[in-house]
Amino acid sequence: MMKQQITPRTIIEAFLPFTGSASLADIYEAANLVGLSDQPVRLAIRRLIANGDIEQAGRGRAGTLTLTDVGRIRLEQDRMSLALASAQDRGDAPWDKQWRLIAVSVPEQERTNRDMLRRELHGLGAVAISAGLYISPHDLENELPKDMRPYLSTATTQDLNFRGISAPLEIAETLWPSQPVLAAYSTLDTTTRHAGLEAHTPPIVRLLLLADALEEAIRADPLLPLELRTSPWPPSQTRSMWAKQWRSLSAQVENPLYRDWAPLTAHGSPAAHTFPDTSE
Repeated sequence: MMKQQITPRTIIEAFLPFTGSASLADIYEAANLVGLSDQPVRLAIRRLIANGDIEQAGRGRAGTLTLTDVGRIRLEQDRMSLALASAQDRGDAPWDKQWRLIAVSVPEQERTNRDMLRRELHGLGAVAISAGLYISPHDLENELPKDMRPYLSTATTQDLNFRGISAPLEIAETLWPSQPVLAAYSTLDTTTRHAGLEAHTPPIVRLLLLADALEEAIRADPLLPLELRTSPWPPSQTRSMWAKQWRSLSAQVENPLYRDWAPLTAHGSPAAHTFPDTSE
């Protein structure tokens, strides 16, 4: 059996187009199909409105939801990791063999900015190797808020020695252990395999469960360049299988999920697909 729990927010965001509006009737219907009542969906909508992510027009199932500029930017940021995974799996994001060092220096009286920067760096997969010093194989500077750059000092190096370790794969395994990532993708693998077997479950429900499982796996994945992982890398194979299942089920749904979403690729240009098409 696939995981049967899914958050109201996941369902809402699945129906939100980047331009235009989403029907609340469609959102509530999908929520009911996955076993959620209307009330938790209403609460999630209120929270998203309070956060400034969406706007609502009309009431009840006759209403619609529209992304605000703030909400659109947040969703773009949330999906960039999916686009990076896709680019890596296609071989379009090779590592330049440069380690990026980012030093954070924020006055104590501005600790709110310091804490925010730490959260941002952690969310982008960077690891602290000493107090205030972070490392990543990716260039993260442009991903951080521009007003935070005065607090940053950066450097790149190919000659990194971390606690006596200099081999890139050993450094990667030490700082970003593969086991938790593989465990997350094992769950995605199981969900993907079952999605094609549960014919009694409506395709739209299986799509929502697939989307939720993929996002959970990606959230646990620092998305290191594949040159820093063992080959073949199982998560790439799982994403390929997931993409095939997603396309197969999408063809059975009249109202597609994640429509009009154009994520950024690793090179910053619009991609033509909704979720990573990793099978090519």
